[in-house]
Amino acid sequence: MKHLKATLCAAAATLATMAPQAFAADGTITFTGAVSGQTCTVNGSTSGSDFTVALPAVRAASLDADGDTAGRTPFTIALTSCNPTTGTVAVHFETGANTDVVTGRLRNTVVTTAATETAAAVTGAGNVQVGLLNADQSAIVLGAAFGAQNSQTVALASGAANLQYYAQYVATGAAATAGTLSTSTTYTIVYP
Repeated sequence: MKHLKATLCAAAATLATMAPQAFAADGTITFTGAVSGQTCTVNGSTSGSDFTVALPAVRAASLDADGDTAGRTPFTIALTSCNPTTGTVAVHFETGANTDVVTGRLRNTVVTTAATETAAAVTGAGNVQVGLLNADQSAIVLGAAFGAQNSQTVALASGAANLQYYAQYVATGAAATAGTLSTSTTYTIVYP
């Protein structure tokens, strides 16, 4: 029994000295960043930081080929009471379940369902997504990193700024089909 314990202890000691060699590091990755103390009160087009942008109803025929757009609708993210009162701000649209990282737009989340005894049928619009644009109408690439997203940067004036954007329908792949559309994205105020 003593011999078995001694053998196990010797084997454990040998493994302990070998383990670091088996997992030798090939390199180091350093992550840098900053958490800002800056703050602003955020209000959307209607009020509050959570809001809805209602796109107008458009004919499916206006979206009959890949890349066709319709229903461009302005919206604003208004910042007030920013501290500090000067500098620049931007919006980073976060990548989420609704983000199509291939197109850089938002997918329709309305799923087509058949009518049942207790619920009416729902038809989701097909071959259509929602694209976001900056105030100068340049496309915002959702799903990209902040710098590559192409989201505008705006100067603060007396602790306030209005970040103006547009949302629009975009046909994807083929002619759009009639139905309802709903999608969403989350966003973060960035102080570059």
